Amino acid sequence: MKKLIINILKYLFFLAFGVFLLWLSFRTLDLKEVWNDIVSADYFWIMLALISAVIAHFFRALRWNVLINSMGYKTRISTTFYAVFIGYMANTAVPRMGEFMRCGVLSRKEKIPFNALFGSVISERIFDMLVLLLLLFSILFFQWSFLGDFVGRMMAPFFSVLASNSLVLITLAIIGVLILVSLIYLRYRYHHKIKELPGYHKIEKMFLEFYEGIIAIKRMKHKWRFIFYTVVIWVFYALMVYFPFFMLPETNDLSFMASITFLAIGSLGIVAPVPGGIGAYHFIGKAVLVELYSIDPSAAISFVTITHAGQTLLHIFVGGLMYFIMFFVDHKKPVNEKD
Repeated sequence: MKKLIINILKYLFFLAFGVFLLWLSFRTLDLKEVWNDIVSADYFWIMLALISAVIAHFFRALRWNVLINSMGYKTRISTTFYAVFIGYMANTAVPRMGEFMRCGVLSRKEKIPFNALFGSVISERIFDMLVLLLLLFSILFFQWSFLGDFVGRMMAPFFSVLASNSLVLITLAIIGVLILVSLIYLRYRYHHKIKELPGYHKIEKMFLEFYEGIIAIKRMKHKWRFIFYTVVIWVFYALMVYFPFFMLPETNDLSFMASITFLAIGSLGIVAPVPGGIGAYHFIGKAVLVELYSIDPSAAISFVTITHAGQTLLHIFVGGLMYFIMFFVDHKKPVNEKD
């Protein structure tokens, strides 16, 4: 009960923080002008962006299949695709819930151990984070003269907080290292007694399955296929940003490179622990368009509002449809079910 209350309070805190960022994004703008931009936008380009999103998710399912197959389990692209969309639907409500949700539904549908699937998702997320960092550093390296001042202004508050709390952070780091070393020592010093504890072997099996999922990238046979799928995913992510540029006159002249820059920096808003990226995506996306490309603030917030709403509605409605199809329409026998 206590843990549930803490999780609810944590959720409400991040939701309130997202709403606060949303208020900061809108507070100085003429809402009538923003509404006029939203009403007059050419939504054909949003449709192309949403189609790009579906294609990106399809290739994400293909890539996940490569990891799952490398662990010795069979999968169908249809059920993996359903699970990916269901995961995105869950993420719109509760941050990081999508990872558990898509593993849970696929585990239930195809009889694959949940812990192995979750380990593969962690491995996939780590790889995507490395790609995002590579993208960010590449953009900064090749466009430093263009982005340097912007990065300095955005990071100044962060470094100020680090400087003012350096002693606390160092103390916490030392405590963390001491705890880790103590656990490792106890594990090797009393491993025989630990193995005799009730439930030890069940927990050990769970961690082994989880570990198998994490190292799936290292063991997979089709590494180049995995990399190819990753490239395709991020290209379509960039197209998800690029196509909507054409829906407003103010953003119509922005280049494909601008979409990559927006994607790399704007993704920080999506990965923030705020439900559905609300507020964080609006705040960062508006800052990128206004500060870097001198887009009118009303048009900038209209752009991020439309694109965010489009992605959210896509994930909710298509994710709900996929869940219905997966469990009420698709009655195929699980591919890993033993005869």
